[in-house]
Amino acid sequence: MPHIASKTSHNLQTATKPAGRVRWGILAMLFAVTALNYADRATLSIAQTQISQTFHLDPKQMGFLFSAFAWSYVAAQLPCGWLLDRFGSRIVYFASIFLWSLFTLLCGATGFLAGGAAFTVFLALRLLVGTAEAPAFPANSRIASAWFPKTERGGAAAIFNSAQYFATVVFAPLMGWLVEKFKWPSVFYVMGALGIGASFLWLRFIHAPKQHPHISAAELSYLEQGGALVDAEGSPQSARSKINSWDILAQLLRNRMLLGIYLGQYAITTLTYFFITWFPTYLIKERNMTVLKAGFVASLPAIAGFLGGILGGLISDRMLKAGYSLSTARKTPIVAGMLLSMSMIACNYASSNMVVIAFMSVAFFGKGIGALGWAVVSDTAPVQAGGLSGALFNTFGNIAGITTPIVIGYILSATGSFNGALLFVGANALLAIFCYLFLVGEIRRVELQGLDQSRI
Repeated sequence: MPHIASKTSHNLQTATKPAGRVRWGILAMLFAVTALNYADRATLSIAQTQISQTFHLDPKQMGFLFSAFAWSYVAAQLPCGWLLDRFGSRIVYFASIFLWSLFTLLCGATGFLAGGAAFTVFLALRLLVGTAEAPAFPANSRIASAWFPKTERGGAAAIFNSAQYFATVVFAPLMGWLVEKFKWPSVFYVMGALGIGASFLWLRFIHAPKQHPHISAAELSYLEQGGALVDAEGSPQSARSKINSWDILAQLLRNRMLLGIYLGQYAITTLTYFFITWFPTYLIKERNMTVLKAGFVASLPAIAGFLGGILGGLISDRMLKAGYSLSTARKTPIVAGMLLSMSMIACNYASSNMVVIAFMSVAFFGKGIGALGWAVVSDTAPVQAGGLSGALFNTFGNIAGITTPIVIGYILSATGSFNGALLFVGANALLAIFCYLFLVGEIRRVELQGLDQSRI
């Protein structure tokens, strides 16, 4: 990894902190909608025992049902990245939240159907949920780039990314209780209704920095001096209308640093999808817990992951302010966190449920520390194509949402045990370490070639 670099080498500014705190309100909204995003992804994992009984599904079939979300989510990434660059994050994200929540709510209505028709409609709705959620994280990255200076961006990205763990802490017990008390359709009704309400709050409170009605001149100046891309969300149509998206994609895919980041995100996201798909089943089937207890117990590693996520971002930003290079400040938490994540393999040798939860908590604490990929995207994405760059990153990462549930489903069918599944997930943490140590190299913003910079 690169050693300490001077502050001028990565354009850190010495602007005084403004009184304005509008950017933190924007971050709070990002955190809230991201928590709902992950809660809606996890509805199936909490309700899977009753759903598999209702539809008479074996582990392989559940694996495909779990992965349905990711198939469409991945397929929609690049088109949604183009939409973000074309129309901006505010409107596209509003439509995303509203639609994924509506489709989640409709999943509950499949309880009125029977047999193959019920399964087919449920599968189709999960595909639609995946499509609708596709703009979310690229939009988060664009908004963080616009609203946060470089020395606060790691913390901001870590906070909105840690919402995935907060979602489990808050919503897993609630969803477990709903399943036990009112059966599985109630989970989808409640979560869908919450999301629809949140979509209209988003439209009310989210604006680009220069268009926000409450931002002060001092805070806007602070953002500009600190390297925030305050114009990125302002007038997206005119700035990007003549840029060839295929040319941008080709340049991004030829960049070794970005390919290392993309492959590393695939490996890290494998841990995420284990947690939001098969982990509750692991607790129920392998550790003999009830659905209600599994919902509460799953919140303990999630709390650890949430704390790790916040800590990782703070460590990275603190290192950056102390004069470490951007590469060192971002890579150090990622590598250390993935090493900790490999501790989940030790669960294969533990007989006590308390020890298992302790190891899982350490693993997801580490995963949280290492989940700085979106901060890296904010640091590296071309100014002209933040949406496409984030979408490509998310495409690679969420291929893990396709492979992880299916691979684990086949492992369970072949062995009847989660031992091989935990080895598979731990090996992906090791792959992430390899990518950041040997493929990524220096982390820096990509400059696209052959574009009219005067139009940006």
